[in-house]
Amino acid sequence: MAHHTTRTARPIALTAMTALTAAGLLLTPATTPPAAAATGSPAPACVEYAQSWRYTDVHNGCGDTVSVTVEYTNGQWAPCRVIEPGGRATFSGYGTNGNYVTGLRTCDPAPATAERPAS
Repeated sequence: MAHHTTRTARPIALTAMTALTAAGLLLTPATTPPAAAATGSPAPACVEYAQSWRYTDVHNGCGDTVSVTVEYTNGQWAPCRVIEPGGRATFSGYGTNGNYVTGLRTCDPAPATAERPAS
């Protein structure tokens, strides 16, 4: 006598934390910097960062505005961000696969594009 197993599909409920984690994993840095955000030299020493699995927080301790990007161990780059003196910016963290920050670099931010109102 053959024995058959029936599988029943069960819906998966996402908790708020699971949804936030999934959303955060979708916000990974681009694999290469866009042409308008080409990287330059290492960021000044007065620009510091602290990283966690979820976020990399960058603080501009310089007296001038800086434009920086974050470089990760797997070669990815974050979009270029302009940070005012004393300001902070948040980039992606190292994630669950340990994609740690290797350093900060100066960059040229992409030029702003003006949107035309619909006619």
